Amino acid sequence: MEFDLRDAVPVLSRTPVVLDVLLRGIPPAWSSGTEGADTWSPYDVTGHLIHGERTDWMPRVEHLLAHGEAVPFQTFDRFAQFEASPGKSLEELLDTFRDLRAASLRRLDALGLTAADLARTGRHPELGRVTLGQHLATWVAHDLDHLVQIARVMARQYADAVGPWRQYLRVIQRV
Repeated sequence: MEFDLRDAVPVLSRTPVVLDVLLRGIPPAWSSGTEGADTWSPYDVTGHLIHGERTDWMPRVEHLLAHGEAVPFQTFDRFAQFEASPGKSLEELLDTFRDLRAASLRRLDALGLTAADLARTGRHPELGRVTLGQHLATWVAHDLDHLVQIARVMARQYADAVGPWRQYLRVIQRV
């Protein structure tokens, strides 16, 4: 499937809604569960998504449009949520993510991006030359990746409880 901004925005706009419906008001055992050492809980993932809204997706779109390849993107701290989120409730994180994503999508819409804009290039600090279209497609795939991660982490909390049905539940099996 080729990237089309008109098809991407509906997915981006739904991520906060999906997270809210899945996570708001659930018992802490669900929101704080992980897959073991050095893995993320749904709470952690939500904090990570917030950090991305603040420092990655739209800031990099605007940076690429302003600087092209001349100035590389700032490095993204994939673990910043561990400093920024403690002490905040999951509901507060969900509200913050919803508000930040809505603002990001308004900023994106205001740019009126064209096909030529999507072909413009920037410089990622690790990956090198990237197009704006690739960056925006990655935003969508990143959201979906973390939704899958949250569902997997939650399902694995019942890995033993499902008993013999485990063999039929790919979400629980380690692959």
